[in-house]
Amino acid sequence: MSNAMSDAMSDATPTAAPGTTPATARETTSVLISGAGPTGLTLACLLARQGVAVRVVELAPEPHSGSRGKALNARSLEVLADLGLADALLASGRTNLPFRRYFEGAFVAESDPAAETPATPAAPYPGSLFLPQDRVEALLRGRLEELGGSVEFGTELAGFTQDGERVTARLADGREIEARYLVGCDGGRSTVRKRLAIPFTGDSEPEPAMVVGDLEIGGLEPTAWHQWFGPQGALLLCPFGDEDGRWQVQATPETGPDGTALAPSLEGFRRIVAEHTGDESIEVRGAGWLSSWRVNVRVAEQYRVGRVLLAGDAAHVHPTAGGLGMNTGIQDAWNLGWKLGHVLTDLARPALLDTYEEERQPIAAWTLRTSTAGMAAVAEGARTPGVGLEAVRVDDLTGLSLGYRWSPLAEDGLGTSLQAGDRAPDAPLADAEGRPIRLLETFVGDRFTLLAFGHQPSADLPGHVRTVTVDADDPAGLRDTDGHARRAYGIEGAALVLVRPDNYVAFTARQGEEQAVLDYLGRL
Repeated sequence: MSNAMSDAMSDATPTAAPGTTPATARETTSVLISGAGPTGLTLACLLARQGVAVRVVELAPEPHSGSRGKALNARSLEVLADLGLADALLASGRTNLPFRRYFEGAFVAESDPAAETPATPAAPYPGSLFLPQDRVEALLRGRLEELGGSVEFGTELAGFTQDGERVTARLADGREIEARYLVGCDGGRSTVRKRLAIPFTGDSEPEPAMVVGDLEIGGLEPTAWHQWFGPQGALLLCPFGDEDGRWQVQATPETGPDGTALAPSLEGFRRIVAEHTGDESIEVRGAGWLSSWRVNVRVAEQYRVGRVLLAGDAAHVHPTAGGLGMNTGIQDAWNLGWKLGHVLTDLARPALLDTYEEERQPIAAWTLRTSTAGMAAVAEGARTPGVGLEAVRVDDLTGLSLGYRWSPLAEDGLGTSLQAGDRAPDAPLADAEGRPIRLLETFVGDRFTLLAFGHQPSADLPGHVRTVTVDADDPAGLRDTDGHARRAYGIEGAALVLVRPDNYVAFTARQGEEQAVLDYLGRL
């Protein structure tokens, strides 16, 4: 058993002070996560995989059943593939969902956004996978259970204190949990953020802009995302292919006599569907989760205070345009997870955690700008027959072009088209026996990866760094038979590329500069 795993198991064991009973004992863990949405679950899986003791507490008494976020982008699919979930996700969701658009009830146009982001050697996953959030969460919970963790539902975080060594969290039932770190993944109304008194800067509209929910629909082909626009507003019906015929609805809310938005209801959605479609054959047979959505554009001024951190909607909220919410939260967790794990297993100094805010806050700013511009583009385009949600495509929504070139962790010594801080591309290669292998497969796990193009490194690297040779004099190395890896990384001769555990390029150097790689790792 490794020292890290031994420490983790020790941390997970409740301890009791002399004279107390187990019921009143202060429980301990390495990381306490508040919130069991996609962000919290992704983070918990990453930590558990590294042998870090983690507890996940969730206020809700049981898993959420609503669809809420409904699409994973290509970058999130890469993240979750690293956790071993790619096959299950792709089998559960759908990638080809045309946008079928109507204006004032009449069909006017159809388009296929999937055609704009086809799979490539450097990016093997579809640009979007339509999959309701409750299914994503169920798969993540299953993976967490495989890693020895679970979610404590019906458990409220009431407060916490911290010092230089630990966080002491108080639960509503009177129990206390002592952790080395606390991460608030508890949504836009985050208790953790409010307890830290971190300003949530931005704007919020007072009235709902949209009513949303899950409906059981009959009489409508579940082969497209149907989008009605007109003077009365918008109605969007997105099918999931559930056996129970579940569709997600998004619509302009009805208003009462005083002009304020009415709360969503089954009868209200029946009226909305009839008004927008004019089609009596479409039936709204039932409703599940129903909610209202207000325009909120806000970001936390800090992502970390001492040993307490924020991620996902607790750190930023934005318009729904582009479907970036669930994806940005998952990718927050992907960034934070390896850093917390390395600090807690003594592979890096605590200062590494400062780079979490330095890297992710600019991404949140980009997300707020992109989703706000996308929402404005849809609102403007919807006045024109045939224009619909594709108007939101004002920037890269796959997440593949986003990176951290500005980060203190990015040190570039090559100056090629791919630079330190960029996402590390995929590529099809052949192993020593000639069998196909993808470069992303060699990155799986929680270690750094040193890609050595054209030569075999001479230096001995620490155990948390794996070496992968490409086109080198190495009988166990990989072969770039079609040149996809070299083109993706902009490398012609021999070079070194150090890839972080979250699959971003950390450091690049020329052949023979292995000591520079060791120096970089030493600075962590």
